[in-house]
Amino acid sequence: MRPDEALADIDVAVLAGGLGTRIRGVLGDTPKVLAPVAGRAFLGHLLDYLSAYGTRRVVLCLGHLADRVTAWLAQGDANGTLDVVCQIEPRPLGTAGALGYVRKELRSGTVLVVNGDTFVDADLRAFVASHRLSGADASVLCVQVEDASRFGRVEIGPDSRIRSFVEKAPGSGTINAGVYLFSGAFLDRLVASGATSLERDVLEKVPPGTLNAHVAKAHFIDIGTPESLAAAARVIVGGANS
Repeated sequence: MRPDEALADIDVAVLAGGLGTRIRGVLGDTPKVLAPVAGRAFLGHLLDYLSAYGTRRVVLCLGHLADRVTAWLAQGDANGTLDVVCQIEPRPLGTAGALGYVRKELRSGTVLVVNGDTFVDADLRAFVASHRLSGADASVLCVQVEDASRFGRVEIGPDSRIRSFVEKAPGSGTINAGVYLFSGAFLDRLVASGATSLERDVLEKVPPGTLNAHVAKAHFIDIGTPESLAAAARVIVGGANS
């Protein structure tokens, strides 16, 4: 499988409806997904990254300041090869609730779910291969970081299955990078559960050993704070590789 074919038959859901309270002092009325990074909206970088792996269809899960995102798309700065579908939640539904709201728009048998405020330069072809080989209904892309205090850790068994999610604590560790592969059956169960938070209400509550973990050697950035947003360009435009 060529890298640019990895996501050819996989719809992508981007979770981009958050309020962005921690970074509002910097962005004002600009939604996090449109935060400027290296002279371009973060969403533009994210869509380019997905397109490089063959993505054809993206469903944007929007909420707060959705009109700003749709206006940006109308300006034509997004990757022109993608079919981008906007779904605007009627009220804040949480990450799991947002997925439930757009479930009808996710047509592929396997769906890639991406947090709209994180970026990880991982090889998605390897992630897809790991998911398929595992036979699991859900896979979590994980990375090792020097400071896991903001994110909490993922404890992974020798079989590459997640044993537990550990509370936030200082120090290095392996974290959930906010990128997932879910089967249609997993998404349907999520919808039926009425869950609000994907992380707390769904992933952390499945039986140990249910979730496949793919640990990528990659750079990761969360643009949710002013400090991390300022550092995002190094990761996204490749400066961290130098």
